[in-house]
Amino acid sequence: MASSFAEREPDGLEPAGGESPTPPAAEARAQPAAPAESDERLLRAMADLDNLRKRFHREVVREREAERSRVAVEWLPVVDDLDRALEHVLDDEQDGLAAGVRVVRDHALDVLARLGFPRFEDVGERFDPARHEAVGAIEADAPPGTIVAVVRPGYGTPEVILRPAAVVVARS
Repeated sequence: MASSFAEREPDGLEPAGGESPTPPAAEARAQPAAPAESDERLLRAMADLDNLRKRFHREVVREREAERSRVAVEWLPVVDDLDRALEHVLDDEQDGLAAGVRVVRDHALDVLARLGFPRFEDVGERFDPARHEAVGAIEADAPPGTIVAVVRPGYGTPEVILRPAAVVVARS
């Protein structure tokens, strides 16, 4: 006997009252993964973890360097003030106060150097726009482009300049 129209499902599927087919995603979860596939997933997860660890380390190093620079920049006005105070000490005036200010200034310079930003002045050196800021040019007995005076010292290394030196350059 032929089944009625209501009992048949379109496209040859099982009748409505029968068991429904299992979705492919559920079948994939139900079946254990092949050993090679598990190993590959494990290796990918380990590589992802290693990449995350490396990225985190780079970010920590970058943040430490940025913080070190911020601290050093905060020290610069203090050192500049100490230098200005010492400029006003007369050569014949070598009292305890001037000596104490000199010691404090030297200690502040040492802190900057330990942070990775030593002081540089470069009198007699060739002008380098990466390290120096020209604030003047004068006629001098030096080759053109040579630094003849430092108005404000610079701080840093050739790779990382915290503040360029403000210099006066010889012109032709």
